[in-house]
Amino acid sequence: MTIKNKRYSLRKTFIGLSSFQLLAMFRRGLFYTYLSIYLRDFLHLSVTETTLYATLPMIMSVIFQNFVWGPLSDKFQKRRTFIILGEVLAGVGTTLVWFIHSIFSNLIVAGYVIIFGLMCIEAFWSMSNISWSALISDIYPSVERSKVMGQLTSVGGFGRIIGISIGGILYNSGFGFRDGPLFFVASLVMLASTIPMLFTPEGGTHFEQKLEEDINNKPTKNDNFKVIFIIFLISLIFINFGRNSIATIYSQYLILESGFGVDSLMLSFIANARSLAVLTIGFIAGILSRRFGHSRTLILGVILAIIALTITALTTTLPFIFMGNFILGMSEVIIFASSYAIASDLIPSRIRAKWFGMYNTTFFLSWGLSCTIISGPLIDFLIGEGFGEVFAYQAAFLVGALITGIGLIIFLVLEIWIKLKNNIGKK
Repeated sequence: MTIKNKRYSLRKTFIGLSSFQLLAMFRRGLFYTYLSIYLRDFLHLSVTETTLYATLPMIMSVIFQNFVWGPLSDKFQKRRTFIILGEVLAGVGTTLVWFIHSIFSNLIVAGYVIIFGLMCIEAFWSMSNISWSALISDIYPSVERSKVMGQLTSVGGFGRIIGISIGGILYNSGFGFRDGPLFFVASLVMLASTIPMLFTPEGGTHFEQKLEEDINNKPTKNDNFKVIFIIFLISLIFINFGRNSIATIYSQYLILESGFGVDSLMLSFIANARSLAVLTIGFIAGILSRRFGHSRTLILGVILAIIALTITALTTTLPFIFMGNFILGMSEVIIFASSYAIASDLIPSRIRAKWFGMYNTTFFLSWGLSCTIISGPLIDFLIGEGFGEVFAYQAAFLVGALITGIGLIIFLVLEIWIKLKNNIGKK
């Protein structure tokens, strides 16, 4: 294949990948931005119970990514096929969940139907997630991955802005979920997202555009690969659990009548401040990684996350809420792009999907489990002890910042250890 044809092929592939990412983030912004509010305010679940819609499905996702779809994806090397199949099954399952939950007049039961329904969906949807992570590394060489992931995240940010905006209109005080429009649109988008994937390669280790340097210069040949990778994952667990411990409770905090008391439209504006940051910063995240190194870029992203959480916890005015959420969006795309590049450099190509399942675990579990075991119980406990609702949520934000800081320290120690080891090896 000539260089000209390779470039054309990669351009065509990127169009397919970015279109898929656009639709994927549109769906997430549309659906998940308001689901927590629906469970809390319409179906009357407790704060901790509302976090289960993220926790239990993510646990299911992690199990199936690591023990089912990851190994199968590596065995058959069919990345695109797994992505398409996962999206189709998830799209059909989402409509089914709405139908079953709408049958129950008991609102608490209806809430748990959604929670357990999403958990069942994730068992199959996870094949799409793990194959997506592996596919990017299959297609692009090491030096391009952080740049590509940053660009894809930016495109996804644009999709999320549209999704959140439309979701704010469709929410309709909760009836957008109860009567089905939000479920139906999310399902249709899942099915539609399979179309652009037809324009991407199947992927796999046999993919012909792998560059020689991407094969021969892998740090995974180092005997310490597993040790370094595991410590790296531990740091990501703290980083992601800390910054994402507010993921499912953030919208609840903003609509508190004793606090900011925003409506669904204002909530969409605030949420889109984060999406706008992802959209704008994503295009330069790869440049930052290539210029300053993946590790330094990751450190920058974590520091920004700590600053954002602190601002959100301490402010009493909406302009600073917008600022905090914007900075949180900046940190999100920087952390994701740089950490993905680090992981892809470490993981051997022949077991890429399986090890990416472990990497994805730090992100997927943090989105729900951190809220269930950290912020949710903390908020419920403080409210039960007579503290104000606003104070309880703010305390959870500060705890999130603290946990994120612990992850940063672990990563810094790992970096220092690696540099010292390399210096000794040169002598």
